[in-house]
Amino acid sequence: MQPQILLLDEPCSALDPLSTEKIEQLVVNLKTQLTIVIVTHNLAQAERIAQQTAFFASNSEGVGQLIEFQETATLFHSPQSPLTRDYVSGRIG
Repeated sequence: MQPQILLLDEPCSALDPLSTEKIEQLVVNLKTQLTIVIVTHNLAQAERIAQQTAFFASNSEGVGQLIEFQETATLFHSPQSPLTRDYVSGRIG
């Protein structure tokens, strides 16, 4: 198999820090060869390994929507949306 995209849903959610580090290093190594999409609630992990980050949240009807999509450093340090700013700063969530 020669996949072009690898989808990972909370790949380190139940792992110890050492195992998490190994998975993260694997992701960093593989991202030169294919596109990797990771769903995570671990903000520190996203900041460590992602090149681009999307922030999704539920609207008033409970439907998920894209709030912001930026280069990771921009999203974490200079978010455009007040909702994103509150989430990455820990004020909500």
